[in-house]
Amino acid sequence: MASREAITDLLLEARGGEADACERLYAAVYEDLRRIAHRQLQGERPDHTFGTTGLVHETYMRLADLDRMEWQDRAQFFRAAAGAMRRILVDYARRHRAVRRGGGAPHDFLDDNAPAAQRGDMLVAVDEALERLARLSPRMSGVVECRFFGGLTEEETAEALGISLRTVQREWAKSRAWLYSELCD
Repeated sequence: MASREAITDLLLEARGGEADACERLYAAVYEDLRRIAHRQLQGERPDHTFGTTGLVHETYMRLADLDRMEWQDRAQFFRAAAGAMRRILVDYARRHRAVRRGGGAPHDFLDDNAPAAQRGDMLVAVDEALERLARLSPRMSGVVECRFFGGLTEEETAEALGISLRTVQREWAKSRAWLYSELCD
């Protein structure tokens, strides 16, 4: 990922209204966003119309008001990007896939290595369950959003949420168990 300090500086410049800060920020985070988007779209069906570049551009469009946001740092930006990717993938699933609830969640549904796009049939159900989880535990919900929808590593998630790596690991395990229970009932 791009340098923590460089991204934070660009975000603060954008927040301050500096004219070209948003363009420089986009250039600095583009490859990082592509990496996350690529991970999310791995293994998608061959005729899928939403590619890595499209997901990155759509994510950036959702974050287009960069100069109006109260950005604090790079971690906050990537958490916002993860949330935007979540909404994009869920919207896409709602438009292009039928949600099948009767069969329960596959065993690898929230596996660290399974891309969200492969689980398209369940994205809407996960989104709804995640909204319920957010009411119970915003931190657990944030971990799922960063890991599952944003494709962030455990270390990146810890940074984005301002919590320890061990807390991320613990919350990720609890969140997965809770979501499995919700989705399989």
